[in-house]
Amino acid sequence: MPDFEALKKAVISGKRIDAVELTKQAIDEGVDPQELISRYLIPALNVVGNKFEKKEIFVPEMMIAARSMQACMDLVKPLLQKDVNLHQGTVVIGTVFGDLHDIGKNLVKLLLESLGLKVIDLGVGVKSKKFVDAAKQHSAGIVGLSSLLTTGDPYVLETVNAMKGSDISSNVKVICGGAALTRKFVEETCGADAYAKDAAEGVRKIKELLGIPAAPTPSRGS
Repeated sequence: MPDFEALKKAVISGKRIDAVELTKQAIDEGVDPQELISRYLIPALNVVGNKFEKKEIFVPEMMIAARSMQACMDLVKPLLQKDVNLHQGTVVIGTVFGDLHDIGKNLVKLLLESLGLKVIDLGVGVKSKKFVDAAKQHSAGIVGLSSLLTTGDPYVLETVNAMKGSDISSNVKVICGGAALTRKFVEETCGADAYAKDAAEGVRKIKELLGIPAAPTPSRGS
């Protein structure tokens, strides 16, 4: 397989035009699309996530990198064999009722889609019943709740209780994140399955809950 390390670096640095051109070049040279994803695109986003967690980059840089990868994925997806299931799981996400903020939620959606997950975005101000109904309709494995304001706290609790009290509770894990939430409130008071302090941690924990193997930590200089 030709060396397309430059593609990985272009995604990491958020150089979308370069990343797209290198993806086209790889396709023209006959690189297997699945190899392109697993060897360069996904590892690139893992590096970005690690940099974000170490505070070496921030939300704008992370979103630019994720969009660069998404542009590459848009070129690769149509070439995948029909019997290859790119989707590794389905996640329903939304900002709870009482809150209209969606920057963090949108970043999580972008990152999850870039990793090959199907994301059902319910938007903002979402009531508990809508979360439950969407999880049922789409056979979701994860429901993600976002709340950046304390006004959303009662609805986080209400939604977690609704999910845990539903007839699909044994099949769905609930993760909550946002500036207004704490680990103690989410896991102890609400009884959710996981808490995420930011988008990168949310994506990592969603992968864990779905049983997707963690990527190796990149070596120095990656």
